Parts: sequence; structure tokens; C-alpha cells
Amino acid sequence: MYTTIRGFVEEYRLEAGQTQKLLDALTDESLNQELAPGYRTLGQLAWHLVHNNEGMLIQAGLTFEAPAQQERPSSAKAIADAYRSVTEGLLKAVETQWTDEELSESIHLFGQTWTKGLVLYIFLKHEIHHRGQMTIVMRQAGVPVIGVYGPSKDEWAAMGAPIPE
Repeated sequence: MYTTIRGFVEEYRLEAGQTQKLLDALTDESLNQELAPGYRTLGQLAWHLVHNNEGMLIQAGLTFEAPAQQERPSSAKAIADAYRSVTEGLLKAVETQWTDEELSESIHLFGQTWTKGLVLYIFLKHEIHHRGQMTIVMRQAGVPVIGVYGPSKDEWAAMGAPIPE
């Protein structure tokens, strides 16, 4: 749970930057890759990150611009650009619309009572969860996976380093 706006903003900027790298690596062809039949496609996961940004936080009382389009674009670049735009709007909204003191205020969300600080925490963990799913589907789609918390297998190989087991 976050107790300061600055704490959230600093961590989210880092995490959103990692998410942006993955989104920027997607190709139009990769967007239809499924993990397995009946599961979200890579494009649906990527677009969910754009609309996740708006959904949970707007319900929590923040106001910022989000794409009006509900269906995912067919262009990987359009998804990546939308995420970039929503992320900047979200950060500006958190910085200007909430205060450190307000992070301890309770709100009702998803049938539960959460503090605003907890909303920010769960929001970020939700994004990280889906980002992890994306890396698996990216590998299946043949898209080079970018390391998030350390080098990916592809990056280890590019460095000429032995791939750790």
C-alpha cells in the first residue's frame, strides 16, 4: 500500500517504462497469438493494460483521458502509443488530484473497502501480473522478449554470456 504520492509515482514510472518496452516490441502479426485456445490473445492482454489504467483508477475517483475505443486496435503501434498517453495522463492525475493524506481514505471498489493507497498498490500489481503473461505469449509469437527484472534469455545470448540455468 502506498502512503505517499511520490512513492507511487516513482515506482510506477519505472514499471510503466518496462511495460512500454514490451508493448513497443510487439508486431501487428503477434497480436493474435493466444496462450491457448479460449485465452486472451497477446493483443487483448496489451489492450487490457491500456484499459486497466482507466478502469480501476477512474472508478477510484481519478479523472484522466483514456481511449474511447473499447475494441483493441489492429496496430501494435497504436496500442503502444495509447499506453504511453494513458500512463502520462494517469501519473498527472495522481499527482494533481490526490494528496498523501488522501491515500489513507477509504473507498468502495469491487464490493470491498480499500484505501486509495491500496488501490494504487493493487493497480500496479495487476499490471505486473498481466505483463508477465505477455512475456510468455510474446515468446510463443516469436517476438524477442525484453528483460524486465534482469536480462532475458535473448539478451543473455546477445551479450555472449552463458545462459544461466
